[in-house]
Amino acid sequence: MAIVTPLKTAAEQALAQQFANVKAELPGGVAVRKLREDAFAGFEAKGLPHRRLESWRYTDLRMLLREANPLAVGSAESQAVRERVAALKLDGLKLVLVDGAFSADLSDLDALPDGVTIQSLADALVSQREDLTRILAGPGVAEGDAGLMLNTALMRDGVMIEIAAGIELAAPVSIISIASGDEERAIFSRSVVLAGKGAKGSIVEISESAGAKAAQINSSIVFETGDESEIQHVRIVTRQAAESVQVLSLLATVGAHAKFDSFALVCKAGTVRQQHFVRYAGEHTEIGLRGVNLLGGQEHSDVTLVMDHEVPHGTSRELFKSIIGGEGTGVFQGKVIVRPHAQKTDGGMRSNTLLLNDGAVMFNKPELEIFADDVVCGHGATVAQIDGDQLFYLMARGLPRPQAEALVLQAFAGEAVEFVADEGLRALVMGEVENWLATREAPADKGTV
Repeated sequence: MAIVTPLKTAAEQALAQQFANVKAELPGGVAVRKLREDAFAGFEAKGLPHRRLESWRYTDLRMLLREANPLAVGSAESQAVRERVAALKLDGLKLVLVDGAFSADLSDLDALPDGVTIQSLADALVSQREDLTRILAGPGVAEGDAGLMLNTALMRDGVMIEIAAGIELAAPVSIISIASGDEERAIFSRSVVLAGKGAKGSIVEISESAGAKAAQINSSIVFETGDESEIQHVRIVTRQAAESVQVLSLLATVGAHAKFDSFALVCKAGTVRQQHFVRYAGEHTEIGLRGVNLLGGQEHSDVTLVMDHEVPHGTSRELFKSIIGGEGTGVFQGKVIVRPHAQKTDGGMRSNTLLLNDGAVMFNKPELEIFADDVVCGHGATVAQIDGDQLFYLMARGLPRPQAEALVLQAFAGEAVEFVADEGLRALVMGEVENWLATREAPADKGTV
């Protein structure tokens, strides 16, 4: 019987060699090393995700990564990096990763809030903590994803944040990930947020580049939140080289009578694949996943999510807004799974897109997998152009067309941004939206109506 051996691309061969070269020096004890080995074996069996895989149909990573960049092995704290970090006006605790490595010098660790513990992931990996490999694995619906397996195998550093039971953070905790941009590098990092029973707070992720060189970034963040907790997550991905390719994974396990909200803004970021794997671990919990994608040029943004209702009385809401111009491409793939015992589930999923010109493209694929009979679930997707009546109304009152369009687009994106509960973070996100609208390539002014 003939044995068929799949051909490996140059990037896949390079990744295999890189893992062989560095696996002995990557942080972690025996259990973590086994986790890495198993993950890379799974990745090798699958290879880089490609368009023949349904969940990666619209983002062919095998085609995008013709070559694998050299691995980033340390923090390149250049003057440009320091200036970029200093330019970010953020309240609260700031934790900085440079090329995926935790930088204590650039982080603000002088005044940790009571009940909050911070350590680098590299330190956590060698701590012999018994539950760490379970935490790192995340929800079961994340199992088998090749992009995530590669991250598990090669993760070198990140941050681990623990919020004790009953603690309410007065200000957000920010994880600032800066690609130095001095050389083309591949960055693999993972961060973990553990929130105890009744904990409340906001976690912010900001991903930017301080240089012109393109990066290959594969990062993930794991949330494990206790009963009665309220955690808000905000991610801003921007200011990356046009050739950059990013795979960003969010893994969340949420306890009972809890709230978890995540919002993501993507603009001026090259090619981005965001994937969310979320599991309900307790009843009477509310989870919301929302975001805004602002695309131009040949930018590509893929939002893929799996919401796993394992228990009854769960509420989920997903809302993603995309504004696409140039030859940009947007993707939304949302799957809500309602298990047989998850009665009284209430789920609503929506993707709304505005295409600014003929070259822009949007792919929508919402799915419901319902195995219970007492549920209320629905989904919807729209793709349209700017409403002519709205433009007419504004232009008839003397506004030039570019300004009228900007107001319409701002209101469109704002419907999702309004779900960011923290006022300061909402203003930060809206400021990025307004900056994109002000600098985008707008159509020529055709005068007033």
